[in-house]
Formats: sequence, C-alpha cells, structure tokens
Amino acid sequence: MLKKLKKDLIVSINKSILSSFPSLKDRPLRVHLDIPKDRNNGHLSTNAAFQISSLVEESPLKTAELICESLSARLKKSKLQNRIMKVEVRKPGFINFFYTRNFLYRLLRVIADSPNKFISSNSGKGMKVQIEFVSANPTGLLSIAHGRQAAVGDAIAGILNFHGYKVTREYFINDEGNQIDALGKSVMARYLELQGKEASLPEDGYEGAYIIDIARKFTNKFNKNSLDKKKLNTLKIVSMFSVKRIMDEIKEDLEALGVHMDVWFSQKKLSRADKIGQVIKELKKKGLIYKKDNALWFKSTRFGDDKDRVIRKSSGEYTYLAPDIAYHKNKLERKFGKVINIWGPDHHGYIARLQAAVSALGAPEGFLEILIIQLATLYKNGRPVSMSTRKGQYITLKELTQEVGKDVARFFFLMRKRSSHLDFDLELAKKRSMDNPVYYIQYAYARISGIIELEKKEAKKLPRCKYALLDKPEELNLIMTLIEFPAVLESSAASFEPYYLTVYLRQLADAFHSFYQKNRVLSDDLAMTAVRLKLIKAVRNVLHKGLNLLGVSSPVKM
Repeated sequence: MLKKLKKDLIVSINKSILSSFPSLKDRPLRVHLDIPKDRNNGHLSTNAAFQISSLVEESPLKTAELICESLSARLKKSKLQNRIMKVEVRKPGFINFFYTRNFLYRLLRVIADSPNKFISSNSGKGMKVQIEFVSANPTGLLSIAHGRQAAVGDAIAGILNFHGYKVTREYFINDEGNQIDALGKSVMARYLELQGKEASLPEDGYEGAYIIDIARKFTNKFNKNSLDKKKLNTLKIVSMFSVKRIMDEIKEDLEALGVHMDVWFSQKKLSRADKIGQVIKELKKKGLIYKKDNALWFKSTRFGDDKDRVIRKSSGEYTYLAPDIAYHKNKLERKFGKVINIWGPDHHGYIARLQAAVSALGAPEGFLEILIIQLATLYKNGRPVSMSTRKGQYITLKELTQEVGKDVARFFFLMRKRSSHLDFDLELAKKRSMDNPVYYIQYAYARISGIIELEKKEAKKLPRCKYALLDKPEELNLIMTLIEFPAVLESSAASFEPYYLTVYLRQLADAFHSFYQKNRVLSDDLAMTAVRLKLIKAVRNVLHKGLNLLGVSSPVKM
C-alpha cells in the first residue's frame, strides 16, 4: 500500500512540475520522497523544488509554491485524495504531505492482520550477493572486534535476504604463510616444554593459555617418538593440527553468536590448484605485471591506486595481495552480482589496491563493496579492558557471549554505525532492566504477548474494530512509528547499516511503553479493547520481524 502510494505520488509530482514548468519537458526528473524527522513537517516530504529551482530561475520556495498549487488541484481529482489529507510548503522550499487518518488505519489493519503484505520486499530481485566477513587468521581465538564484524556482517546478510537478494555468507581462511609458521613454532615450543625439554617461543610467536592448551591436546594425540620413527615433519603436523583446532573453536564461537557461515574458503586450496600463479599469468597477458628488483609488481596505478604494488617478493614469496586477487577471481567466476568485504580499520589502506585488482580482472563497476568496521573497546566497571592479541591477553568473543548472552552481544555490537568506534559497556549489557536497550525492546514484545494471552483466557466476544477510536496522541504516534518500518529497512539495506534498525526498534519500544503507561488495553470497554489489541498486535509483528533480522530472539516471557 505504501509503495503504491509513493509511486503514484511521484508520478503526480512529476506531472505537476511539468505543468508548472513546461521548459523542463526534455529534462529527466528524479523525485524522491523522504520521511521528515519532525512529524509536524508531514509524513512524507520532497526536495524536488531545490533540484529544479536553478533551472527555472526561481527561489526554491517560489518553485515549491507553484508545484504545490498544481499538485493540490491534481490530487483532488485523483484516488490519492483518500490517502493524502494535505499538501503544504515549508521554508525554505520543502513540499510536505500528510496522510489521511483513514489511510493510517488501513495500514494498521494490514500490519496487524497480514504483516507479510506490509513487511515485504523484492528489491534485490534474486541477485547473488556474497558477504565475506570476520575471516580472522586462524592463529588465535576471536576477539570482541571480530564479534562486532560477525554481528554486522550477519545482520547485513539477513536484511539483504529479506529484500530478495540471494546471500552467501563466507569466511576466508588464511591458512598458510608466515603467521601460520609462527603459530606452528609457538605450539611446537610449548609441546617440547610439556615433554620436559628446553624450548623458547619464536620472536614473532604467539603467547596465551590457548597455545599451551593446543600443545597439550597435540601431546595427547601424538607421540614424539613415533613421529620421529616415521620421519614425519613434526612442525608441519603441529601447524596443521593447530589451525584445525583454532578453526573448530572459531566455528563454535560464531555459532554461539548465531552466525552460520555458508562457505569456509581455504587459501591453501587456491595454492594447491595454482590459482595464484594462473591469475598472475592472466594479468601478465594484459600487460599489468612487470619485474623490478627481482620482484613482480602489479600496475595498480592504472586503476586509481596511488602506487604500484608488489605481488611476489624477490624471495619468491607472494604478498598478501596475490592470493587475494586469486580469491576475488574465484568470486567473479562464481557469478556473484555483488561481493561485500567487511574489514577492520587496520585494512583501510588496502582498499585501493584490491579495488584496482578487481577492476583489472574485468569486474563491473560497483562489483566490490568494502566496508570498514571500527574497533570495539570493552568497558568493565567503567574502565577499558586492555587488549593484546599477540600476547593472548584479551577477553575472547566466547567469554563475552557466555557472560552476556547471544542476544545482548549481537544487539550491542550493532548499536553504533560502522564508522564509529564502539564502547561495549559490560555492566550495562548484563543488566536485566529498562536501562538495557535489548531488555527494553524484548520486554515490550513479552508484555504484548502476555496481554494477548490474557485476552485469550478471558475469551470475551469482541466487536469489530472501530479504528477511529484510536485518536490519542500516543496512539497516533505508535501508528506512525509502525508505518515507518519499511523505510528503515530500505535505508539499512541501501547503506549496509543495521544500526538504523536498532535505533528504530528502540523508538518503537519507547512509543509502545509510552502508550501503555497512559492507556489500558484490556478493559470493560470492549470496543476500545478490540482496537487497542489490534494496535499492539501490529507492534508485536514489527518488533518480531525487526529483532529476527538482527538475529535477536523475541521472548514471550521475561
């Protein structure tokens, strides 16, 4: 209903513009409708007058007044008159629209009785999208920074799926290279120590109890003497064993957070199939690789990078860029319409070179979207908890999830924009009070569920709904908040920002609690009871859908 109204309204606005300014007949017009932050400025608004004022040599205000005069007359003769009560101009040139009360009630009825008709979208039209996120090196346990990336990536995937995209969640396992060698040597040192032998960690080694735990598990499974007798490469076996153990832990930790990867992609597979060498040959054929100082360089400056990049060192080792190019070649071959990489802020300088590589491979413009997620700081008793991944001194994602629960962890990770640093308040997250935003929203859902269950037990025969009874400011505010839900979802999908949905759900819960504090839902006034039940059922439907898209549960009891 809302989509149809907006579409019809945009057509009418365009016709009114051309009627008022015939000189624009051959100029394509892009009219947008937005929801004003202040509802005193209408339910919908357009800035079309600002777009064309310079073309017609009028001020935005005068332009808006001329469009509005034509538009008002046009709406009175159309079906929109039953949905648009008023059109007005506000300085400095906005044209604002107000819904009729009956249209609001019609929307409410749909949200309550047929939510899928209201809360649905197919804007993605089945496009295949791959989201690669977390992809932490398998050298240690996941930190809360990884947890934030996991929650954001998974929520984006859920929102895009809702909009009709076919999303693949993917984790790239960087399971070879110097960091894996350092891991193997670190575990090997602890393994030898457990056997009573002298050993020391390598200079670039990993510390922490988890290294000792892996070494202990390796000791329990393998006997050093038997490995020596079989003339096996103990360090290689230790490295492979360690990576597998850590990946098993990572998978368990992500599952505990409600994150389910569709694909676990190993870098080793690229190397074994010589995909890295093949993609370098492909770039050579295109004249995009050259040799300098015994190293191979990629001409990334051809595609907007600030300097060319080494892809194979003079020692013969590949840089990180080489397998990444091969991996994104694979993404292209899998026919994704769009791929999204979610990285931490330490990778910001890496964006231009990978974008250049993807362009060199022939990817269409906009194929690769790279999202940077800022770090998260854990606060405990008002003080930041120090972190050191290499030293193994940090609160792991597993520990955090176990302490506050999946729902709270996910929601808190999503409560800030991607570009903002996140302060994770552990004490607030553990509170079961209205100060905790997750509890506040879930409590609204549980309270509504309890009211509906109580009404079922009383089994009173309720009359047909008289929606006109819903005329109090807090009731109308609740309805208006409800009908903004699709626009919030569209914004979240377009900007890849689940944050907007967290803000909306808090606003909806706030609107419900304000309504509930002033009004009884179940009363002897059966007509009022019937229509208010309809209102809170609509709220429950939207809360459930919103929480579900964020991967947060909707408990019926708290």
